[in-house]
Amino acid sequence: MKDRPTILDVAKRAGVSKSTVSLVLQGNPSVKETTRVAVRQAMADIGYVYNRSAATLRSYSSDLIGLVINDLRNPFFTEFAALFQMELARNGFATVLANSDEDPQMQTQMISSLIEHGVSGFVISPSYGREAETLAILGASNTPTLQVFRSLGPSDQRFPFLAPDYLHGGRLAAEHLREQGCKRVAFLGGLEGRAVTEERMSGYLSVLAEAEVEPVVLTGQATRSFGKAMTARLRAEYPDVDGVICFNDLVALGVLSACSELGVSVGTDLRVVGFDDIEDCQDSFPPLTSVSCNIPDFAKSTAEQILIWAKDGTVPPVIARSPVELIKRASSGQ
Repeated sequence: MKDRPTILDVAKRAGVSKSTVSLVLQGNPSVKETTRVAVRQAMADIGYVYNRSAATLRSYSSDLIGLVINDLRNPFFTEFAALFQMELARNGFATVLANSDEDPQMQTQMISSLIEHGVSGFVISPSYGREAETLAILGASNTPTLQVFRSLGPSDQRFPFLAPDYLHGGRLAAEHLREQGCKRVAFLGGLEGRAVTEERMSGYLSVLAEAEVEPVVLTGQATRSFGKAMTARLRAEYPDVDGVICFNDLVALGVLSACSELGVSVGTDLRVVGFDDIEDCQDSFPPLTSVSCNIPDFAKSTAEQILIWAKDGTVPPVIARSPVELIKRASSGQ
């Protein structure tokens, strides 16, 4: 007996993604009319019939929360995911974890699959790209969705946003380096134009503007290799830079590694501050000063908010910021 056509067969026939077919089936108005027609034609061509009863059964709530993370290879996100999962477990819920690996297409596919499995809520640290499609899929599912660390767009009551107070963190770092005697401070890392980069940089820029000091900003990938490469560039092109604030700790750890190879004394010749305060900060050489986002408390708060929303419909604030603090160590001269 020939297998019944599936939604994947429709997607292949129409030349669209599985998530787009789902949006058409749900009658979502965000889909272009030409796409809608193509999907309906593909359904007719292969004899696909939408099983609405099965779809309704899948929509019933469960004790599952979907956690979609943009980069689980970054220890900052790994720590958050582990603590979040444990907090949910203490409350009788299970976490379904997905790593989008900064791939927006993979992200939409995973979200669609989790919706089909009937998760009661989503917590998502999103990958950038295809924002409208991702938000349309989440909106059509009517599943409580809390964005963390990054946001896919402007403030939206349907998708509240919770993040550390990046602006204040950048300001604490810049003020600290100025107090340590740094005359010229650079900011390294973070992709240009991204809201999270601009926020982490904004406190730094405001402190330098108040001191009437010209900033040095070198944006790029938030990786150790980028930090290493930019350290060599700073020594060659900006030899007067004596302090560095990094977009995250990975960039900062790359800076420390490069300084060792270049014979630069960290904490005296160059004072370095990271962002996130991952565990490696305590064990680096020298130990890395970093802006702590207090991930244990952040994970607990995130779990509490998504559970309350999923269980009794209480929607979190549209935007909320959690406190940060500067953990001073030897890399900045402490």
